[in-house]
Amino acid sequence: MTSPNIRLLEHRLVREHGPSIALVSTYIPTKCGLATFTHSLVTAFTARRAAPDIGVVRIDNGDDDNSADSKVVARMDPNCARSLSAAAAKLNTYEVVIVQHEFGIFGRDDGASVITLLEQLNGQVIVTLHTVPTSPTRRQKQILERIGELADAVIVMSNAARRVLDRRYAITPEKLTVVPHGAHCYVSDDSDRADGRPVILTWGLVGPGKGIEWGIEALAQLRDLDPRPLYRVVGQTHPNVLRREGERYREHLLAIAEQRGVTGMLQMRSEYLDHQRLERVVGSADIVLLPYDSRDQATSGVLIDAVAAGKPVVATRFPHASDLLSTGAGRLVPHQDAQAIADALRALLCEPDLYDAAATRARSLAKTLSWTSVAARYERLAATLYAGRTPQVA
Repeated sequence: MTSPNIRLLEHRLVREHGPSIALVSTYIPTKCGLATFTHSLVTAFTARRAAPDIGVVRIDNGDDDNSADSKVVARMDPNCARSLSAAAAKLNTYEVVIVQHEFGIFGRDDGASVITLLEQLNGQVIVTLHTVPTSPTRRQKQILERIGELADAVIVMSNAARRVLDRRYAITPEKLTVVPHGAHCYVSDDSDRADGRPVILTWGLVGPGKGIEWGIEALAQLRDLDPRPLYRVVGQTHPNVLRREGERYREHLLAIAEQRGVTGMLQMRSEYLDHQRLERVVGSADIVLLPYDSRDQATSGVLIDAVAAGKPVVATRFPHASDLLSTGAGRLVPHQDAQAIADALRALLCEPDLYDAAATRARSLAKTLSWTSVAARYERLAATLYAGRTPQVA
């Protein structure tokens, strides 16, 4: 039995440094939003003076990458029961486990193996939901509700996502908390400007569902502007899309631009953006356009980074955009509506007072969205959960 003096020392160490934390997610160098999110969160954890011990169990989904990272303590194949059990055993050596959840990363059957993993964990568990469907399939609903039963806390990244959980899912409200997606606060930079032309930017992994075709259609209605704006689309084709259909979607976008006579207003760059390169790309933009087709997107790292950089945003009414842009940091438009996109872009490009007000409101949100601030909130939640299991000693 552990002596009272040892328990007191352990409690003081946790109170000072926070509990040890393991994260479960895809992870760099995998090129996906979840991997980038987790790496940014881990970096912010370890940069803090009182950072707890951090480890990452990296979800492998068929890639052949064997790159080493000092924070990766185990790898997990979500389709292998033995691998799930081994991962759980490693995770049980940490005091708090944070699972990044997306249906597509936990294997077959809408990622049902996340339940198998959670059922084997002994410590405090936080699950961050990156997607909260407004119209889930029966299995998706069952998975999210079972996650709500097994987790000690469930994080969503917008009030809109929390409202969906409250209305459509049987999850204990007291377990829910909103912590925003972290942001890299990029500064304006004229080094990548387009000869004085206003730059409209969409970035991130490219594939069907991004709605880029609607942005290109909107360009045809902005040809009267002088100078004509440049629509810059930067990012590689999503690896899953590339494996499934090659560059068909990108070629489709270029064909639309040619049909609409706006090839001179479109610039597509197929490149991976590290933080240094992304800072230049985002910094040189005037407006960020997010014409996503999804009506369920509970969170968008691109949206958060754009707002934190002080860039007015034009976005379709997906939940996260509806939450964040309702403060005045941009314009919301209907889905798949090129005319509405063109009208919103024209207003921001042609009305300086409107543009400046949106940019000012975006910049005012930056402090609360920084990765440092977000990591601190995760740490406080982890410490609070762990303290509930720690003996109450004076």
